[in-house]
Amino acid sequence: MSILSGLRILDLSAGLAGSVAARHYLESGAEVVRIEPEGGDPLRGSPAYNVRNRGKKSVCLDISTSEGRKRVDQLLSAADLLIHDYTPATARTLELDCETLAKRFPELVTAPITAWPAGHRDEETPVDESLVLARLGLFDEQPGHRPGPVFIRMPFASWAASWLCAIGSLSRLILRDRGHAAGPARTSLAQAALTPMTMHWARAEAPSESFARGLDKNVAIAIHQCSDGRWIHVHYSPDASPWMKAALEALGADGVAAANARWGRNHTAPNFGANREIFATRPAQDWLEHFWRHDVAAQAVAPFGDIYFDAQARANGYVAEVDDPDLGPTLQPGATIHTVPPSRMPAPVHAPDADAEDVFASWTPRPVRAAIIPDPPSVLHGLKVLDCGSHIAGPYGPMLLADLGADVIKLEPPKGDAMRYVARAFCGAQRGKRGLALQLGAPQSRSVVEALVRQADIVHHNMRMPAARKLGIDPESLRAMNPEIISCHVSSYGPHGPRADWPGFDQMFQSSCGWEIENGGAGNPPMWLRFGITDHLAALASVFATLLALWHRDHTGRGQHVAASLLGATIATVGETVARADGFTFPIEKLDQAQTGLAPGHRIYECADRWVAVAALRDSERDAFARCVGDRPEAWFSARSAVSCLAELERVGVPCAPVRTQQHEPFLDDPENVKTRLSVAYPHKEMGMITQIGAFWDFGTIPVRLDRAPPTIGQHTREILSEAGIGSLDVDRLIADGLAAV
Repeated sequence: MSILSGLRILDLSAGLAGSVAARHYLESGAEVVRIEPEGGDPLRGSPAYNVRNRGKKSVCLDISTSEGRKRVDQLLSAADLLIHDYTPATARTLELDCETLAKRFPELVTAPITAWPAGHRDEETPVDESLVLARLGLFDEQPGHRPGPVFIRMPFASWAASWLCAIGSLSRLILRDRGHAAGPARTSLAQAALTPMTMHWARAEAPSESFARGLDKNVAIAIHQCSDGRWIHVHYSPDASPWMKAALEALGADGVAAANARWGRNHTAPNFGANREIFATRPAQDWLEHFWRHDVAAQAVAPFGDIYFDAQARANGYVAEVDDPDLGPTLQPGATIHTVPPSRMPAPVHAPDADAEDVFASWTPRPVRAAIIPDPPSVLHGLKVLDCGSHIAGPYGPMLLADLGADVIKLEPPKGDAMRYVARAFCGAQRGKRGLALQLGAPQSRSVVEALVRQADIVHHNMRMPAARKLGIDPESLRAMNPEIISCHVSSYGPHGPRADWPGFDQMFQSSCGWEIENGGAGNPPMWLRFGITDHLAALASVFATLLALWHRDHTGRGQHVAASLLGATIATVGETVARADGFTFPIEKLDQAQTGLAPGHRIYECADRWVAVAALRDSERDAFARCVGDRPEAWFSARSAVSCLAELERVGVPCAPVRTQQHEPFLDDPENVKTRLSVAYPHKEMGMITQIGAFWDFGTIPVRLDRAPPTIGQHTREILSEAGIGSLDVDRLIADGLAAV
């Protein structure tokens, strides 16, 4: 039995986000039925489609007909969760909007993924990632190999949306199974695209110097070309490694200064320019093996799909062998997270309509409860979380749990989290928490930690496991303090294999999983997606794993340890292709050298005054686009204003959007974003009113909790320790000994 055995999910989504959200449920044991058009989805047979929809039961229906809707209603009466990506107007036409479904199927949780939140002026725009990123201004946030906005190849918003959908809907299902009403768990591609922007888009009345500075998008990135032409990405300065140290000494102070002056500035590598020139003196593999021997975080910039052959990925089950009916024996992304019971092994995609008879015979209506407990103040109200993480991948997950209503305590050393020196990024992973400054590992603080753990439901962190054992917050130590505890660990490379305890950061996994080559564009040097998305995807995966453990504890009374990792979360995104044992990988769409897009009908174009985005993805849209712009689209756009281009494209039915630029402040101030809580503000203890990215979900009548700014060091130490039963004299002693701070 898997964790979610017995749950029934109906997948009516067409895009990546919804279909992958349903697959997250499938891999954790739920039964997922995918509704396809009659004759099967036209995308069937492609690696991306078959990977996203593997193992799901297939039913083919024309839901635009009365008979088709009647059949869908039969399934909805038996389902626990509906996932779809219709626009609000289309959902209302099909009677699949949240309000209608709540009245007709009161036990059903509904999880739509739209382009923008409900009530936003753009809510009816096409549910397409490139158009959402254009309207948000995120094409302008990414540096490119030329001036101006660039098309982002990695569909990071869709992947983040898949996790947001799964997290929000599972939270709602947990609430329902505790006796509360079912209802909506909405999210959108815009909210998903904003998950990493909490690092970047924020302001304060009285910001610290670091907060005001933020993270400059033009900082040089530590991707270095070696003597054999291959590239390596390193994180933090490699200067202490013996080869680099010796080479710097050989250059001398003047030589190092001259090399540094020839290249850009990097905030983590003071000798970035000299490093770059020294890297060019040795082959990539020699550098990698040297760095790995000396605990330097580094990875090769690998081609897309090569990660399927990585031993560490195989050791953690992140790669699976699937005999696909269309593609043959393949290597595909495997499990993303580790839980008990474990994720199910991937099964091949089912044939169109293969399961209709079985599904309609076995899916019987759910009984409707006679009594419903009133809504709580938030979906996870009453849950207590101890967050011992640092940087982004660790604390970001607990921040999302705080948004969902959990009482999250951020535990950091008295000197503060190592990430506080990058204040805006730090705050982007900390809102909603109470702050406790306590020195872990000291004998005097052990009883305090035990008291905190006994009160907690969840302990979450991203320390390397040897350090966690030394500090006494490894899974075994936590279970000894609280047998029902749920512990969640976010690692770099996964809990098993030779690299289980290696250091790693977002950059290592964008590089090793092929995204830096793809984001660079054809023939260009590799490029890092500066949003740190693999950190955020790992954090999102960790929240889903934690909620699975909470569901399991609700149904069995047993706590457990769960795990997520940057490697596992990033490999999942490589499912656009699959590999064969001989090393062949199926081709994917490539970003052009100009970094404008993937095809004539799917890219950004520069008009006479500014840029616009086009997403003509269906045959009818591509035909309309070709008729409109002719065989020289660049000339057509460059001769017209953006307004006139958009008007003409919309007239002929081509999905399009303006490419906004310099959106940081305008986004935070936009009344539409404030109204829909995409932008929120609250008082900070030291910086006055702070404005940040807001809600990632909409639960209807149950609010997302967005009322507490990131804590200062030890801001709530006395309050938290008092609640844990620690007397004021003992707290004073800890402070005097430098083991706590307020």
